[in-house]
Formats: sequence, structure tokens, C-alpha cells
Amino acid sequence: MANNNPTSFTDKISEESAGLVEKVSAGTAQLKAKASEFGRLAADKIDENMTAAAAGLDKAAASIHNTADNPPGVETAREMAHATADKLSATAEYVREHDVDTIMTGVRATVRRNPGQSLIIAGFIGFLIGRSLRSRYSD
Repeated sequence: MANNNPTSFTDKISEESAGLVEKVSAGTAQLKAKASEFGRLAADKIDENMTAAAAGLDKAAASIHNTADNPPGVETAREMAHATADKLSATAEYVREHDVDTIMTGVRATVRRNPGQSLIIAGFIGFLIGRSLRSRYSD
């Protein structure tokens, strides 16, 4: 006669289920760790390039300041050029002093406070990027 002991059958299923849960949990933890590692590597790579970006902003600011000293237009153009150069310098300093996570948190907060202006700025930046790419590839 076959051993139809329900307790041993349910114990076996319970053991198998526990083993499966452990494997899934271990796999999930491993996947989370890898995703976190890749995210950190990407942020580190961006942080490395931020120094170069800040230097570029400073160079652009200096160039604008130099041009603004003898503009080919009126006093208003000079003031606007210096104001733009000052903003670029401030942006360069901000990029040097903050990491990617801090900058992104600030951007998110600003976008939430000013959604309309953020859309306009994003559209303008997209337009400039598109225009730059079109002129680059049409030559």
C-alpha cells in the first residue's frame, strides 16, 4: 500500500516553496545591488565630467565679459552680456560645488515649483539642441 501521508507531502511542498522564496529573494537582492552599482557608476562618470563643464562655463563667461567691454551695440547690450556672463560663472561654481544627485534634486524641486516656465525652458533647450544637430549634420 502506498504511503499517503499528507503531512509529509505538505512538508515537502512547504520546504520546496521556502527554497524557491529564498532563491527569488537572493536573485532580487543581487539584481538590486547590480542596478545600484550601475547607477552609481553612471553618476560617478557624470561627476568626472562636471569639472570640465564648469571650466567650459567659466571660459564662456570670460569670453562674454571680454566681448561686452566693447560691444558693437548700445549700453543695454553690454549690461545684458555681463549679466549673462555672471550667470554662467555662478552656474560653473554651482556645478563645481554640487554632485549630480544634489543638482537633480534641485532641478526637480524647481520644475515642481514652476512647471510652465520649466516647459518653456525645456522647449527652448530642445530647439537649440535640434538646431545645433541639424547644422552639424547638414554641413
